[in-house]
Parts: sequence; C-alpha cells; structure tokens
Amino acid sequence: MNYVITGGAGHISKPLAETLLAAGHHVTVVGRNAANLAELTAKGAKAAIGSVDDVAFLSETFKGADGLYLMIPPNYGATDLKAAITQVGKNYAAALKASPVQHVVLLSSIGAHLAEGTGPIVGLHNTEKALGELSNINFLFLRPAFFYYNLLALTGLVKQANIIGNNYTVPAGKFPIVDTSDIAAVAADALLKLSFKGHSVQYIASDEVGTDQIAAELGKAIGKPELPWVKFTDEQSKAALLQAGLGESGADNLVEMGVANDKGLASEDYWKHQPTLGKVKLGDFAKVFATVYNAQ
Repeated sequence: MNYVITGGAGHISKPLAETLLAAGHHVTVVGRNAANLAELTAKGAKAAIGSVDDVAFLSETFKGADGLYLMIPPNYGATDLKAAITQVGKNYAAALKASPVQHVVLLSSIGAHLAEGTGPIVGLHNTEKALGELSNINFLFLRPAFFYYNLLALTGLVKQANIIGNNYTVPAGKFPIVDTSDIAAVAADALLKLSFKGHSVQYIASDEVGTDQIAAELGKAIGKPELPWVKFTDEQSKAALLQAGLGESGADNLVEMGVANDKGLASEDYWKHQPTLGKVKLGDFAKVFATVYNAQ
C-alpha cells in the first residue's frame, strides 16, 4: 500500500509513519524541512517537501495514494487563526478534487461538531465541512480530546508560582484527555485496515479526569502534592498567552477554547459517542511531566 502522511515528523505523524513503514508499506511524509524528516527517510520513508498552502504540490503528492492522513499545522501567529485553519482545509479539499484518494483520515478535534465558540476548533469544523462535500471519498474524522502534552506548557507556571491552571475548571471525570501515541495508534489501525466507509467520526481519549485531579497527579509526580488548579480570568489567560509570544488572534482563540471547556460545550458530543479509552493514563503522563519539569 502507498500512504501519504502530512504533518512531517510531528507528535502523531512520526509514530504513525513508523508503524506503517514497519508493516512494510510505502510511506510519503509531507513536511516543510527535509532535515526534520531525516529520521523517517532513514527508515525508508519518502520526503515530499512543500507547503500545505500549495494546492498543486498537494495534488501531485496525493496521486497514487491508497490512504491519506491529513492534519493542519498550528499557526498561532496568523492574523485570523480560524480563517487560516479553514483555508488549509479548503486547500486539502481542492487537492483531493484533483487527485482523489479513496480513504482519508483527518485529524480534527473534540468540539468540531460546533460551528462557533470553540476557538481554533471552529477551523476544524469548517475543514470537516469542506471535505464532507466530497461524496466520492471515504473520510474518517478523528476527534481527539485535549492533548496531555499541552500541559507541558504550564511547567514554568508551576515552577514560578506553585500553581497550575487555565481559564476553566472541569469536574472529576468530565475532562477527556489523550496521549498522542493513542491517537497515532487509532490512525494507524484505520489506515492499515482501510475499512471505513462514507463519512464517519471517531472520538479518541486516553483518560477521563478533572482539573483538580490533573493538579493532584502532576503535583504528586514533582513532589508538590498540594499543587492547586487555579481558574484564571479570560483577561489573565490572554495576557499570559500574549507574553508567551502568541499573536492577538491566537491568544483570543485559545481563550475562547478555554471558555468552551469551562462550559462543557467542547465535550458535549463526546459523551454521546464515548469511545473505549486508550492506554496512557494521567498517572503515566505525570511521569513525563515530571521529567520535563525537573529538566528545567
């Protein structure tokens, strides 16, 4: 089989490509920098160097693929983040019209059932809609939960202020969370089997926790068992994001996504289609968090 994987050597794309290569398949990995793909090309992958903004490049790269994995690279410096994500989705749709592939897996997100109010996830909703107009292609829209590794951005806050938090709080058992390895495993299974038909959605989560539990588990792992989860105001969250270097649109969108988490909007459809949980539990990730924290 011939597979095309977008996302370069990212947290999901790399293990996905490695799984497909280990199974003996031909894999083309799309990225912007050949050096970043060196580890994969050394294992037998073919590199396709280009931009997701180039429809002609995408069309040519997709030709002959039996299966395709699509993801949208983050661009938090964009002037309009929702529009930037939506445009890449439209680029993918245009490329697939020119070089149709029968089976396509899209990395979308929990909350993509909503057309507004979820920050950058709105762009993924629009992408699902754009691809959904291609009735001659089988699509699987993967909607993973909140990524564990996003918590790594909070290690500095923990070190400096002995707190962890965001502009939301979620009760115990009501916050689905996922490890990228579990997402890669689901994507690999779908691409190896190529049995999905029509246009379908699959939610992915590794654990179902609460924000206080996140603070407790991470705190225990770093020797701070009393570490509290603090709910910040939207204004405080935006100021922190801007200070971290995000653009105005990126900061506004992440704040909006946090509000959707706080209100339970992002996960409302997840609970109607609750998946079997993956392997990596919060306690497992806490060890990763501790390693990163202690290395700083």
